[in-house]
Amino acid sequence: MATSTLTRIDPLSLFDDVFRAMRTPLFESGNGRGPGFVPAVDVHRDDEDLVMRVDLPGVDPAKDVSVELSGRTLTVSGERRNEHETEGGMREVRYGSFSRSLTLPADVGSEAVSADYDAGVLTVRVSGVYASEKPQRIQVAVGSKDGGDSAKQINA
Repeated sequence: MATSTLTRIDPLSLFDDVFRAMRTPLFESGNGRGPGFVPAVDVHRDDEDLVMRVDLPGVDPAKDVSVELSGRTLTVSGERRNEHETEGGMREVRYGSFSRSLTLPADVGSEAVSADYDAGVLTVRVSGVYASEKPQRIQVAVGSKDGGDSAKQINA
């Protein structure tokens, strides 16, 4: 007589596994321990400037961070180094090289880009990148349905 063992599955843990897999980067860090370090990035518009904030806790910005402008591509790259190699134990902090890029809406010179690191956050500001995006006023025609000569032009 064969016996079988049933395993109870928690459906909520399955959802948790799916969402955890979606948040996990798809590339390896090179140290053979799973996904590498991918910093969180927030990008927003501040009047005519673009502001990019990159979470880089535990990174030395003088040695391990590079901000580069190539054409309309702004790239922040670097490495979070593991200073304490340990065997066993628990590790949730990710280490390794990273690179995050974005395409700017217009060409700018390198003098328009500034970077500041404070309290684990790198803030990159691209001054005036939205300066050429001024709204243009469009006229709205008001008149008869047949489109006759009695149509009036008004400004919206």
